[in-house]
Amino acid sequence: MCVRAHVRQTCAPAAPAAPAAPAGWLHLRHPLDGCTSCSRWMAGAIGHLVQSAAERVYFLGSNRRRIPVEARVRYAPSPTGMQHIGGVRTALFNYLYARSVGGKFILRLEDTDQTRYGEEYVRNLYDTLGWLGIDWDEGGDKGGPFAPYVQSQRFDLYKKYALELVEKGQAYYCFCDEERLERIRKIQTMNKMAPGYDRHCRSLSPQEVKESLDAGKPFVIRLAVPLEGSTKFHDQLLGDIEWKNEDVNPDPVLLKSDGFPTYHLANIVDDHFMEITHVMRAQEWIPSTPLHVIMYKAFGWEHPEYCHLPMVMGQDGQKLSKRHGATSCNEFRNNGYLKEAIINYVAMLGCSYEDGRDMFTLEELGKLFMMEHINKAPAVFDYKKLEWFNGQYMRLKTDDELFDLTWPFIANSGLFGGCGEGEQNSLEARKSAGLLFADQTLLVPTAAQKDTLMKVMPLIRERLHFLTDAPAMVAFLFGEPVIPPAEEIVPKKLDAAKTREVLRAAKDVIAKIGGLTEEQANELFHAAAEALGVKLGDLMMPIRMAVTGSRVSPPLVGSIQILGIEASLARIDRTLAERFPG
Repeated sequence: MCVRAHVRQTCAPAAPAAPAAPAGWLHLRHPLDGCTSCSRWMAGAIGHLVQSAAERVYFLGSNRRRIPVEARVRYAPSPTGMQHIGGVRTALFNYLYARSVGGKFILRLEDTDQTRYGEEYVRNLYDTLGWLGIDWDEGGDKGGPFAPYVQSQRFDLYKKYALELVEKGQAYYCFCDEERLERIRKIQTMNKMAPGYDRHCRSLSPQEVKESLDAGKPFVIRLAVPLEGSTKFHDQLLGDIEWKNEDVNPDPVLLKSDGFPTYHLANIVDDHFMEITHVMRAQEWIPSTPLHVIMYKAFGWEHPEYCHLPMVMGQDGQKLSKRHGATSCNEFRNNGYLKEAIINYVAMLGCSYEDGRDMFTLEELGKLFMMEHINKAPAVFDYKKLEWFNGQYMRLKTDDELFDLTWPFIANSGLFGGCGEGEQNSLEARKSAGLLFADQTLLVPTAAQKDTLMKVMPLIRERLHFLTDAPAMVAFLFGEPVIPPAEEIVPKKLDAAKTREVLRAAKDVIAKIGGLTEEQANELFHAAAEALGVKLGDLMMPIRMAVTGSRVSPPLVGSIQILGIEASLARIDRTLAERFPG
């Protein structure tokens, strides 16, 4: 394709000036296709910036003529655990960046750590991203032009390029056995020396290497890290970073004795051949980046742009962990958080968008995301703020949507049976059917159940913080609640005798509110409170406890009207008889 057509620009007759490339703009990697006028235009340019609605590109003028390429980013987790909220943020930021510049988001499995690998973790990765709506363009079940996207299926490629480094003198065979390596570690520990390999095999002669190979001695392949100088790279967020080569991990293993690549080798090879342009990952990877840059140079490849994201911390300033609360996406999902709330809040962890707005759809975030708006400081995870987002998104749901969201939690609570061992909707039955989360159920509501629940949806919407709140709020509609102890029913400013008087007076009011609006009914309750000489809250609370069995319930008037006047009066009578006789 002609450059002119690709960027929707008219070729200029003379080479433009060369401004500095801003953060996030792409270095071009492919040759021109032969458009003569475009070639002439670019030949003398040192640099030129072009931005369109669809993409940002950075032209580099050199003897190697280049054209703009799309941004390609990846999320490449190791399937050794459930998806953590920190990993979700990394995936989300990569996804949003790709969408913001019209690029591609690649999903890759880095499963070289077979000791901790688990198929359930792979399944969890797909389930989590699928639930959140973080869709990938290549990898996973979608494949793509650089398949396979699973490292354990690419071992031949890693071996080939490890051997290439050996041939180039950038890596070497190491025949040290575990006994010797352990002895080195002990010496280093005893003498308070920096840990790492002592480079013993780096000085082996070609003849010594050949003899060891011919003898069939087990070996690993190690990278020959430069012994002097330093390695510098530019981070889109943190700026230039320089690392003394003497402080880089000394000659790390690239290919293990069993033929498995280490993370470093597989990561570099895959990023290169999958044409990854930007690597966005947590700042804990910064110490590994000089090593990766050295490896790129050893291969003679260009390294991608780097952006190391700040850590996600708890309120105490420590890395987010179990002691702070839920951390895995599974927990948030099972605890009744909405995916929209998770996406919205996580997207704002250390990144800003539009002033004056807090709530964004995933599509909006994909249009507004800018790498330069990421904060350098660690992001603090605020559970209260996430709860606020969750409540806000609850309020935006229609009655039908809220029913669909709450039904699994209601059904799985046992309110309608079917959760015990051997029953249709037991935990084991749900797992056998492939339903792994609390927001999934095998139970289908009856027409009567759905009708009642649809009536109560408008009432509970404003009071829901989590989907898990729903079962307790609607339980009183489907069975007789346990009557709380008298001391829980009696308001702080009343006594048992006055509470008995309140409940008796409430019967007269309840009998009259069947066809009234909420406002009309509340006027009757106000009048009754004044007549009794009590505050409205001290009137309503005992009634609520008698009718619903709980201090927390949907608005009382609506609850009584849905339950029915007769049933509500019967519960008042039962409470009087069992808790306030006389």
